[in-house]
Amino acid sequence: MPGGAHTYARGSDQYPDGMAPVLVRGRGAHVWDADGNRFVEYGMGLRSVTLGHGYQPVLDAVRAVLDDGLSFSRPTVHELAAAEDFLSVVPGADMVKFGKNGSDVTTAAVRLARAATGRDLVAICADQPFFATDDWFIGTTQMDAGVPRDVRELTVSFRYNDLDSLVALFDAHPGRIACVILEAATALAEPAPGYLAGVRALCDRHTAVLIFDEMITGFRWSLGGAQAVYGVTPDLSCWGKAMGNGFPISALAGKRELMELGGLRTSAARSFLLSSTHGGEVVSLAAFRAVVRTYREEDPVGALERTGTELAAGVNAAAAELGLSAQVAALGRPSCLVFTTRDADGVPSQLLRTVFLRELLARGVLGQSCVVSAAHGRADVGQTVDAVHAALLVYRKVLEGAPPGAGRPVAPALRRYAGVAGR
Repeated sequence: MPGGAHTYARGSDQYPDGMAPVLVRGRGAHVWDADGNRFVEYGMGLRSVTLGHGYQPVLDAVRAVLDDGLSFSRPTVHELAAAEDFLSVVPGADMVKFGKNGSDVTTAAVRLARAATGRDLVAICADQPFFATDDWFIGTTQMDAGVPRDVRELTVSFRYNDLDSLVALFDAHPGRIACVILEAATALAEPAPGYLAGVRALCDRHTAVLIFDEMITGFRWSLGGAQAVYGVTPDLSCWGKAMGNGFPISALAGKRELMELGGLRTSAARSFLLSSTHGGEVVSLAAFRAVVRTYREEDPVGALERTGTELAAGVNAAAAELGLSAQVAALGRPSCLVFTTRDADGVPSQLLRTVFLRELLARGVLGQSCVVSAAHGRADVGQTVDAVHAALLVYRKVLEGAPPGAGRPVAPALRRYAGVAGR
């Protein structure tokens, strides 16, 4: 496998040399590797698991449909039921279409916006790291090899919480911007008062399509995503990750007049929206429906918030005790925490991130982030805080001049060359 994994964020370059575990199973908040080591896991499948690994009600729902077959030559009743469930929790949308991963649906949304408006430019939020694996977005990153220049030039960017930058973009490209796509919020950035409403108004004024990327916020901020939390309804929204608790499913939802451009009830030129062999595959739809039932009957988001708050408090108290609050901190929305690793001058450091990750792994914590699930309990938080405290003792020694250990530093996943320092 190129890179040794099917996702860049899962690559061995994201871990200290010789310490990237190969996993064999998971249960709740724990995973086991091929050598029999058990870890408390954070990040939870790149934020795709909110209820915990092997969550029984989801597994039961999947087993209930397995014997009847998975994929057919016509839609099943499961597709209708899943669509009704989805639209019941995202009331601003009229129609939904399912896919398998986030890029399926963000790219479909962009294509739909271009078809609806007859325009070619896509405006993305420059402060948000990822929207799709497809050319319209990847061409804006350092890994743009293979993307034609003409395609790269069709994506323009604005700044988050900066309405003036979006106004300037519309002014610079009058009548050319098909859509504005952004995450309504991120782990570290909440919308300023009036910001999202301002974006909505600008899109309306310029007849551009507003797209919310709810990959992370959906089922982590609330069952109805960020749009339910902040009260602003986009024209289209894109979902995935936690909606299947690890099963492969994504969704594009939106207004009927837009969505039907990819359907049969239109007199306009049709847009090739989403057409996939496995979009209606029964197992993932059953998993999604079980996730929705769990969110209605229980309070997973509340559990995420409570556990994340406790974890952040423990990590930050350990850093404060050792005089490292300026270097290491758990930050952000409690359900989606990240941590900092800075040098003595407060500058982000991949070398010190490597030291920190190495010490956590050695103590049974697999932690590229502090992103929790509802399955994380107080014992898991306690083990993690103890591991962080011990890791910070080593971290402080490195700041004081001790050798950081052998091996290359961990590196950003999206970079131009495979070598950390260049070609």
